[in-house]
Amino acid sequence: MSHQVHIYTDGAAKGNPGNGGYGIVMELIGTTFKKEFYEGFRHTTNNRMELLAVIVGLEKLKNPNTKVLVVSDSKYVIDSVEKKWVFGWEKKGFVGKKNPDLWKRFLIIYRKHQVDFKWIKGHNNHKQNERCDELAVYASGLKDLSVDAFYEKEDDKLF
Repeated sequence: MSHQVHIYTDGAAKGNPGNGGYGIVMELIGTTFKKEFYEGFRHTTNNRMELLAVIVGLEKLKNPNTKVLVVSDSKYVIDSVEKKWVFGWEKKGFVGKKNPDLWKRFLIIYRKHQVDFKWIKGHNNHKQNERCDELAVYASGLKDLSVDAFYEKEDDKLF
């Protein structure tokens, strides 16, 4: 598959759970066009930020059926899709699975495009991955952080 767009993603959380953020670098293949995105949250987890980065990157695509390569250092995200676990979780209504809100959102946008995934080792001098990490860490340290409402609601059930 010849990809039209590469989406590089990373997530971070300080404390896990704690303040978190995601970073995204999107590149239009065959051009110098590139965009970056980030957002920080006041109480979340690393895995939620890793998955949210992929979701937001795919949601930024303007044309349906785009051929895209998602590059991530998250085994959680990559394995869940590539090994087709998420489709089994979906059939079982995500019972007992973490982050069902994000997985449902992921599946909606995933099915609108032609998506391939590539895992890379994090903190291994991969230019775009390092930039995504910088953006995610920066976002997690912002003053006005967004609320990860689903996670905070679920977390409230613990005490």
